[in-house]
Parts: sequence; C-alpha cells; structure tokens
Amino acid sequence: MKVKSAEFILSATSPEHYPSEGQPEILLSGRSNVGKSSFINSMLNRKAIARVSSKPGKTQTLNFFHVNNAFYFVDVPGYGYAKVPKPLKKAFGEMIEKYIENRKSLKAVILLVDFRHKPTEDDVIMYNFLKYFNIPMIIVATKLDKVKRSQHGKQEKLIKQTLDFDKEKDLFVAYSSETKAGKDKAWQAIGKFLFADAAELNPELAADEYELPEVPADAYDEEQTETIFTETDEMYVDAVDEEMELPVDEDEYVL
Repeated sequence: MKVKSAEFILSATSPEHYPSEGQPEILLSGRSNVGKSSFINSMLNRKAIARVSSKPGKTQTLNFFHVNNAFYFVDVPGYGYAKVPKPLKKAFGEMIEKYIENRKSLKAVILLVDFRHKPTEDDVIMYNFLKYFNIPMIIVATKLDKVKRSQHGKQEKLIKQTLDFDKEKDLFVAYSSETKAGKDKAWQAIGKFLFADAAELNPELAADEYELPEVPADAYDEEQTETIFTETDEMYVDAVDEEMELPVDEDEYVL
C-alpha cells in the first residue's frame, strides 16, 4: 500500500470526540516500550508523526491518525509500565471497552509484542481482553532485526503458544521498524480487514489491489510537506501534554 498522506487529527476521551464520517479504523495496542510509535512512523513513512509523551502514563486518550484520507490508525497509550492511579486506570479501561464494543468502524486490532521475548502477563491479558470482543487481530512482533535469523521460528512459536494464538482468525507479522522487514506483509494483513467489506461486494477485488482515494496533486508538494507534518507533530505533542493531568508527581512515572 502506498501512503500518500498521513496526519494526526485529534486525541479523544469519549465518543462525541471521535471522527464522525465512519471511515474504517485500525486500533493499535502494546506495552509502553514495545516500539509502537516507531511502528506507526515507519508504516506511514513519517519520521515523527507519532511521538512518545515526555511523561509516560500521563495521557490516557485515543489518538487518531488519518491515512490517505481513507482510514484511521487509532493509537492506544502503552500499558504495563507507567504508574497510574487505579481510578484513572479503571476509567481508561472502560473507555477502551466502550470504544471496542460500540465502534462500528473498527475493523481490526493490531497488538504489538516484542519479538525478542516471551509475551508478558500484560500482553496475554490484553490479547484475551481483545479476543473476548471477537474482533480480528494482527499480532505484530516488533524488533525483528534484534533477533538472529536462526531464532525466528523459535520466537514465533513461543509467542503464539504463550498467547494461545488463534490461527483460524488472527494474523501474525514479524516486523522491524529499523530495516522495514515485514512492512509489506503488515500492510497486506491490515488490508485484509480494512477492505473486507469492499472484497465482499466484489470478490475479484484483492485487498492489496484496493485503490485508495486519490489525494489532489497540489495537496502535498515537496516544499510544503515538511512544514505540514512539523505542525501536525506539534499539535500531537500539545494534545498529549495538555489532554489530562494526573494527581501524581512526575517522579512516579517510570519507563
């Protein structure tokens, strides 16, 4: 898939803030240090469209990235490391549950895990939580370049066994944000769910051949692109820093 445009749109905490046009959405979830931001940046061919907040755990929002004017990546803040007050953690969990349960435009969830290690207890809990809603899932195992080729089969088997991977419904992709290994496979996996409705209407339409809406030729010229995405990045960081203040000292946030 060729990414012609990508921009951060908004951070939201409730349905009335979500985009309303009904375009397909892919939710992304993973531990705080799994490389989710790097995955988003590399998939969208942007250096810093997704950034990590300076205070992990501070922002508990859904972050919407509009891709090719056709669909959204919806980024969920990382889990497992930041110390967050229990009432807020509960409220955030309820927000995610309501989004997954009621969002008709949600087509699939990408759960990122670290290819180097056995999935953590938090990874297993999140996988089971998402499977409960019977939503298609893509397991993306990041940091592929950090694992010797001879160990790839062993690590994939370990991850699938630990998660009790549903091979009938879910897809698995080993990925490297550094070398872009697995990028084409990741887009093919996303396309399978993203354009499933179109494929049902036209069985001859393969997901990887689906033509996204064209962006006007003058919308993103080379001279403007850097400025456009710099401003977008600043909007994202501002939204992250200002969305929600937690009643916790900064020193309590741990990477």
